[in-house]
Amino acid sequence: MSDDSTALPWPLMVSAGSTPADAPADLMARVARGDTAAFASLYDAFAPRVYGLIRRVLRNPAQSEEVTQEVMVEVWRTAARYDGQRGSVASWMLTMAHRRAIDRVRSEQSASDRDQAVAAASGATAYDEVAEAVTTSLEAEQVRHCLGSLTDLQRESVTLAYYGGYSYREVAELLDAKLATIKARMRDGLIRLRDCLGVEAR
Repeated sequence: MSDDSTALPWPLMVSAGSTPADAPADLMARVARGDTAAFASLYDAFAPRVYGLIRRVLRNPAQSEEVTQEVMVEVWRTAARYDGQRGSVASWMLTMAHRRAIDRVRSEQSASDRDQAVAAASGATAYDEVAEAVTTSLEAEQVRHCLGSLTDLQRESVTLAYYGGYSYREVAELLDAKLATIKARMRDGLIRLRDCLGVEAR
């Protein structure tokens, strides 16, 4: 399947050659070869989870549906890039969904900021507002840097719990991992984040 293809195989029809019991990694391999039936099964299995995560971030149902569609199109186009050694199909798709949702939030915020700037049209910005904006930007950049120092499972767990609003048990189900494993990875990941950010333990 070519990465240049933006067409989603529609409508989705599950054939006898693809069943819900197929392993996600096997389905992904077939999707990478352009198998629309495998994509239909993958869509049915994961689209609800993708939508759920995006809805938690965006809140708006219509925007959540739109971004979910964008994510599934990206899955269809980039299936060949999936690397099973770096994580499960679920974690790959949910990470993609979270990134898309955050991008949409930032895009909406940027548009809102531009509208406010045009409306104000004063050209004068208080020093405190500039300082606050710079501080917030630097803090966000530091958090992104520190998240990058975590393992894949730690980063995925922390992102789903603290950005997606999922409980430990829900995170475990989404990532197909044991609850005890998720709790341990979350604990270790938060300790590493704390140390990276220079926050003193209480």
